[in-house]
Amino acid sequence: MQKNSFNYLKIFMVFVSISFATSCGIYKPSDARKVSPNVDDRVQKSIEEGKGIRFGLGGGSKETHFEFSSSNELWRATLDILDFLPLSNVDYSGGIIITDWYNEGTASNEAIKITIRFLSNEIRSDGLDIVIHKRICKGTTVNCNVKKITSGLEEEIKLAILKKATILQKKGDKKRKEKNKSEYKKKYGKALKDRKKN
Repeated sequence: MQKNSFNYLKIFMVFVSISFATSCGIYKPSDARKVSPNVDDRVQKSIEEGKGIRFGLGGGSKETHFEFSSSNELWRATLDILDFLPLSNVDYSGGIIITDWYNEGTASNEAIKITIRFLSNEIRSDGLDIVIHKRICKGTTVNCNVKKITSGLEEEIKLAILKKATILQKKGDKKRKEKNKSEYKKKYGKALKDRKKN
């Protein structure tokens, strides 16, 4: 008897939830012919009608910039340099990349793991902290000894990342300059031509 009343209660709660959602305007079917396929138009219409939420990031400026991993040259360069290694942890917000254990094939019982911590977004030598761990196994992977090693490999990796990041930054600067130039011509090109004529 108690199970039956519990099932009726569940059905009643689902019915109340559905009727609440439809009566409060949370769910309202729309006609696809009347809704613009452009997302910006739909957002603008929703804001004008008082629907939705708008967060005031950037003081209402249209040109709000967010730092994503694709725009960080140091991050991109690191991923490019380590692209031959399997990665076990990649966390942009935490600023860390950890590779999986890697074995070149020379010694089957040895493997290395590289951890790169990003201390800065700027391209500079103290902006990266590179740590290498070496695992030496006796027989199976159960009986292994792991220790942090220091060698010239850390500096080689750091140098390769910094060189690659510098190249990416120069390419990005060149693209930004060309984009700014073309936007300036679009915006002020007609006025400049008119001025030259006069």
